[in-house]
Amino acid sequence: MSDVQTAPTHDWNGDSGDRWAANLARLDVMLEDFGNAAIIAADARHGEHVLDIGCGSGTSTFALAERVGPGGAVLGVDISEQLVELARAAAPEVTPVEFRCADAATALLPAASFDLLFSRFGVMFFDDPVAAFRHMRGALKPGGRLAFVCWRGAQENDWVRLPMAAIRDIVQPAPADPNAPGPFAFGDRDRLADILAAAGFAAIDIAPFDTTISYGRGETREQAIDDALDMAFQVGPLSRALADRPDDIRQRAAAAVRAAFAARPGETSILIDGAAWVVTARNPAA
Repeated sequence: MSDVQTAPTHDWNGDSGDRWAANLARLDVMLEDFGNAAIIAADARHGEHVLDIGCGSGTSTFALAERVGPGGAVLGVDISEQLVELARAAAPEVTPVEFRCADAATALLPAASFDLLFSRFGVMFFDDPVAAFRHMRGALKPGGRLAFVCWRGAQENDWVRLPMAAIRDIVQPAPADPNAPGPFAFGDRDRLADILAAAGFAAIDIAPFDTTISYGRGETREQAIDDALDMAFQVGPLSRALADRPDDIRQRAAAAVRAAFAARPGETSILIDGAAWVVTARNPAA
C-alpha cells in the first residue's frame, strides 16, 4: 500500500474535527450500512449499559440508546471537542445518553460497569492498541461484550483506492506503515485478532462485511460526481496528499479523480465498494 497515505495526520480538535463536523451528513450516509451491521452484531439489550468509543457526533450512540431503552444508559466518548458538542446539542432530554470528551484508551472509566463496548470506526487510532483495549476491557463486566466495525485494507476501499490511484502519476504520497495508527491499522485480520487476544478478550470473531457505498449526492449524475469529488478533497487521504500543493497540481488531480468517480455507476450518488471487519469478542467471566 505504498501509494496510500494511511498515517493518522489528524488533529481531531483542529482541522480534522472541523472537516468531519462540516461533512456529517455525507459521512453518515457513507457509514450507515457499516454502523447498522455493527449494531446488529452488538445485540444491545434493554437495560444494558454501553460505552460508545469514538462516538463522534452521536449517530451510533443514539441508535444504541434506542435499543437499551430508558432503563439502560449509553456513554459516548470521543477526543474531538467539536463533535462531542454537536452530539450533546442533538441529544433529546429523554434519551439515556451522556457524552464525554476524552480518550477512551486512557480515560478514567468505572471498573466492570458496562455490558457492551461498541465502536463505529473509532478504535483504529490508538498508539498502543493492546494497552488501549486492555484498559477498556477493565470497564467491561465479566462476560461482557465487545463489538465494533473497522476498515479492512485501503486497497479494498474505493473511497481511498480510487482517488489515490488516480493521482499516482501526479503526486506520490510518502509511503506509510500500514500498521501505524490510522483508518486501516486493523486491515490485517491476524494482527487484529492477536491484539484483542493480548488485551485479554476471548471468543474473538472477525467477519468481513462488504457493501456498496453511496459516495456524494446530487439531483443529477453530474452533481453527484461533483459532490463525490468535493468530499474526497474534504475528508480522507486525498486532502492530505494535496495539502500545500500548487494550484496546477490540484487542478490536474481534481480532473483525474473526477474521471475515476465518473467511471463508477450511480445516478444521484456515486456507488463505490467498501470493505470492513465486523468484530465481536467477550470479556472472560470471572
